[in-house]
Amino acid sequence: MPETKFLTPEEVAERYRGSVSVGTLRNWRAMKIGPSFVKIGKAVLYRIDELEAWDDRNRVQCRAPKRIEQSTMDRA
Repeated sequence: MPETKFLTPEEVAERYRGSVSVGTLRNWRAMKIGPSFVKIGKAVLYRIDELEAWDDRNRVQCRAPKRIEQSTMDRA
């Protein structure tokens, strides 16, 4: 059975390059939003696979504006 990897809130903040702070993670836990976490005593840990699933749920799919699509077709 593969070993599950966990990150601390500080490591999660680092993973998201400071866009999500430790304080934001704390607020999200209190409001029951954000990525799932495990609490053991006072320790709060985030499973890496749960963070990846959270990333997938929050992915924004972008599409090219019609103007760009048409100009590409005009060249063909």
